[in-house]
Amino acid sequence: MLKTKLLGATAAAELLAIEDVFSTYLYTGNGSTQTITNGIDLSGEGGLVWLKPRGSTGTQNFLFDTERGATKYVTSDGAGVEQTVANSLTSFNSNGFSIGSAVANGNGLLNASWTFRQARRFFDVVTYSGTGVNRTVLHDLGVVPGCIIIKRLNNTDSAQVYHRSIANTEYLVLSTTAAKTTGTTRWNSTTATATEFSLGTSLTVNGSGSNYVAYLFAHDPLGPSGDGSDGLIACDTYTGNGLAAGPVVSLGWEPQWLLIKRSNGLGNWNLIDNMRGFVVGGTDSVLNPNLSAAETTGTFVSPTATGFQLNTTDADYNANGSTYIYIAIRRGPMREPTSGTQVLSIKNYAATTTSAEVTHDVNFDVEINANRPASGVKFLFVDKLRNINGIALAATQTASEYTAPSYWSRKSQYTMYAPSLFDDWWASSSGTRNHISYGLVRAPGFFDVVAYTGTGVNRTVSHNLGVAPELMIVRCRSTGNDWAVYYGDNTDYLLLNSTAGTADDITYWNDTSPTATTFTLGTNADVNTSAATYIAYLFATLPEVSKVGSYTGNGTSQTINCGFTGGARFVLIKRTDAADAWYVWDTVRGIVSGNDPYMQMNSIAAEVGTTDHIDPDNSGFALSTSFAGTNQSGGSYIFLAIA
Repeated sequence: MLKTKLLGATAAAELLAIEDVFSTYLYTGNGSTQTITNGIDLSGEGGLVWLKPRGSTGTQNFLFDTERGATKYVTSDGAGVEQTVANSLTSFNSNGFSIGSAVANGNGLLNASWTFRQARRFFDVVTYSGTGVNRTVLHDLGVVPGCIIIKRLNNTDSAQVYHRSIANTEYLVLSTTAAKTTGTTRWNSTTATATEFSLGTSLTVNGSGSNYVAYLFAHDPLGPSGDGSDGLIACDTYTGNGLAAGPVVSLGWEPQWLLIKRSNGLGNWNLIDNMRGFVVGGTDSVLNPNLSAAETTGTFVSPTATGFQLNTTDADYNANGSTYIYIAIRRGPMREPTSGTQVLSIKNYAATTTSAEVTHDVNFDVEINANRPASGVKFLFVDKLRNINGIALAATQTASEYTAPSYWSRKSQYTMYAPSLFDDWWASSSGTRNHISYGLVRAPGFFDVVAYTGTGVNRTVSHNLGVAPELMIVRCRSTGNDWAVYYGDNTDYLLLNSTAGTADDITYWNDTSPTATTFTLGTNADVNTSAATYIAYLFATLPEVSKVGSYTGNGTSQTINCGFTGGARFVLIKRTDAADAWYVWDTVRGIVSGNDPYMQMNSIAAEVGTTDHIDPDNSGFALSTSFAGTNQSGGSYIFLAIA
């Protein structure tokens, strides 16, 4: 079959980023109709939408694609024929898709969707009619396919899987746990090329008079540049070692979506993504393309800045000597943001004694939360890498991370649901429960998050910020330690949980400045104890988005020019030459010409709302007083501002 359209034809000269072509989107069913806006152009470019209810046993994996049209689906977990259901997926849109009540939209039920846009070097959909004789089928990937999934539409056959890491005389079946099987009539003992794939005479892939759909996944980890900076997808293999410290797989980038299958033995197809839970050394959330089962959890695999590591002895992932195939998709975004509103959402909300629900304006990777009027635990950090469903660190404490999953859960794409929360959050004599919530997005040039395990010796850690970080906040997760802060001087450090000024100690950063790809650690326990686990938050200056900087106080008033045009929405200031607090302001609570409420990130004290130390300014922010914490004459200060 000749392909009628080059993939990505509307932007042939554009270098695609992963956010253009792939989305994991979580949503809550409403039992009626809803439109999922995930930013993927399906109506113009075509592609696949894969839907799976998360919490219910007996609910299938539903696959819809633009080549066959809306309302038509096949399932990955069975052998059934193509179904046409009017009230299922009802349209493919320029920024997502719309669904009705019939499929993956039960009222109040949680669902996952994965959208793959047709694009060269990433993904293609091909439909064809079988001939019953050996033949080839053209595709538009532009590179050799790494994996091909073929489903017979008008007869009861399970989807057949070709993967570059098994022989071209072998195949896997998507709906079963079976190992790879020899069958030369699937692919005609011929390896796929950058323009076509081969079929034999098996009825499962090429029966005369039958119709088929093929989903093609590229293997292109290095991308068109050849250095990995623009690679989007990898289809490869690894060998298990049977140890809890399993194999480390290098991709050159951090994955957000991973499909793993044991190829030489029995095992489920295991699908993990960073929206539901793909975490470092913690609890992953798994759905199985071969099962209609509900989502399960366990500790299986950890993402790294350059790939992933297995951390289980489970035979589905890491049996000693067994071989495993995988498809890995890169984490995004890959493009630098152009405004602060793309990467920071600030929400004020009033909680109840039992629950709270907060919907942000961004698909956040990190949420920072503080109770405004009450004294108690404040500035709690949760993030995807450590498991956004309940693993928290408090900036005011030196204790290890909280591990109670009832504190938070990711209810849908932008929403945090917090049943019961912390008792001391409610310890306010006034009875008020106003909270401020900051949702931050990892994005090149602005902000990155790295989880790592300490070694106890001088070392470097990879990151994906794309530029040298100017502000780094590092915290030990597994033991009680201080929050270590790097702010541009590789021999100095600050402590986020302390009012102390700058101290000199090369065991923090090993007297080495960070680069665009790594940061360096010494042997201090706050940043690098052997076998301890850590999280690092990295910030940099990005025009019209963020500014990491310093200034000298003048004792009167002054403007801090951040290069913004609409002013700063978030400001964090710390004096470095003397003891003082970490002061936090934002425009939701108030950065105005009058009184501006502030909190202290290092303190459990209630918000102070009757002072005027900061004023708005379009270029950034202004300091309006001689307050020692922000503008004492001759004082030295650092700041983080986000537009």
